[in-house]
Amino acid sequence: MNHPNFVSPDLIRQRFSKAMSDMYREEVPLYGALMELVEQTNRHVLQSDPQILQQLTSTGEIERLDLERHGAIRVGTADELATLARLFAVMGMQPVGYYDLTPAGVPVHSTAFRAVHEASLQVSPFRVFTSLLRLELIEDLELRTFAQSMLDRRSIFTAKALSLIERAESEGGLTEPQALEFVEQALETFRWHHSATVTAEQYQKLSAQHRLIADVVAFKGPHINHLTPRTLDIDIVQAQMPAHGITPKAVIEGPPRRQCPILLRQTSFKALDEPIAFTDQNEARGSHSARFGEIEQRGAALTPKGRTLYDRLLNAARDELKDFPNEANAARYNALMAQHFSEFPDTWEGMRQQELAYFRYFVTEKGLAAGDLKNVALDDLLGSGYLRVEPLVYEDFLPVSAAGIFQSNLGDAAQTRYGVHSNQQAFEKALGRSTIDELALYAESQRRSIEQCFVALADVVQANEKGSSHNPGKHR
Repeated sequence: MNHPNFVSPDLIRQRFSKAMSDMYREEVPLYGALMELVEQTNRHVLQSDPQILQQLTSTGEIERLDLERHGAIRVGTADELATLARLFAVMGMQPVGYYDLTPAGVPVHSTAFRAVHEASLQVSPFRVFTSLLRLELIEDLELRTFAQSMLDRRSIFTAKALSLIERAESEGGLTEPQALEFVEQALETFRWHHSATVTAEQYQKLSAQHRLIADVVAFKGPHINHLTPRTLDIDIVQAQMPAHGITPKAVIEGPPRRQCPILLRQTSFKALDEPIAFTDQNEARGSHSARFGEIEQRGAALTPKGRTLYDRLLNAARDELKDFPNEANAARYNALMAQHFSEFPDTWEGMRQQELAYFRYFVTEKGLAAGDLKNVALDDLLGSGYLRVEPLVYEDFLPVSAAGIFQSNLGDAAQTRYGVHSNQQAFEKALGRSTIDELALYAESQRRSIEQCFVALADVVQANEKGSSHNPGKHR
């Protein structure tokens, strides 16, 4: 049980998310312009589409829309990853899912730290996509040894942050003053540094191996490389970005535009070219590009059956394209995606009946006013209007989409493929625990909502029976 004076981990996460957003807006002015564009787009969609407004209001999503964002960070060692896991745990965030990006030429594997219960997600849906550099993929042994030595000598957490993590673990939480200081100290890990920790020549060698390797190894800490607001219509944002001085990537990652959105669609603006000073320079003469702006539109979480269908259709479209989606083939790629995904049902009921997506179930006013519904099947309750459903929002990420975002911001060299297999076991050893299966979380949320519905209907029956017993002549 939590100490009465401890601040809820959900509230600490909410505060940290806000502080991170404020910091990033100062560091990357284009992020502010992006947030304003997303807010304008969301207002337009809510004003012009009553159905979306009703859906978001009934599920409580409307209240978290402006809080909806995720960050991304890249670390270099097992110790850094394991300590990040402890830091995020103070904010009620657990590692969900395992993502291997090496097949797309990005030498990292990743997880997403986030809240896992729907009640916690309603307070703050903040997530951090966290990647661990795979140093073993650096072919040049001398360069790999140098990179390891640079990472081993740095400390990416403040002493006070580490102390507060230990206090939260030993005492079970943080008080209000401690929580405030924790947010302030934890934020330092994610701050941008204009000074590199390597010489210009060392930076070039790291960058030549892979630009992401330079991004991880050459700095004091793992600066946040993007924050991502949630939009209700990513196609509008994509079209409007140039008018706001923002150049979007050529192709929106994820599924095509649909009446009933599924999974996750993402776009971004190109990485900023930011001035940095190397250790053999007195002033910022070099530059580094890694941080960019990203936007996401989230749809329904898919079941294993739905994910299998999604992956098959996505692969079919990409196989037919015979190339990495880019500016030159964007129109053809979008056409191929629309063509292949016509096979995927585009109604909520169609997806529910075919068990392609997860849903939350709610008792309707009609259900609450009904009589004995104890032995009525779930589908019959839905068909009679006693229950209704809304899709469960997909809270996680897509490896192909993540790789596409990375590639668009790291250049052509990022498309090189590594001839290795994913290594979830090594990642979880570095993490210090197992990652959580995201599909199991969605299945549990759906099961909980169904169970709550039957409890609510049983309470109605019990209340009716109790009323009848107090008034035996009522039904004569």
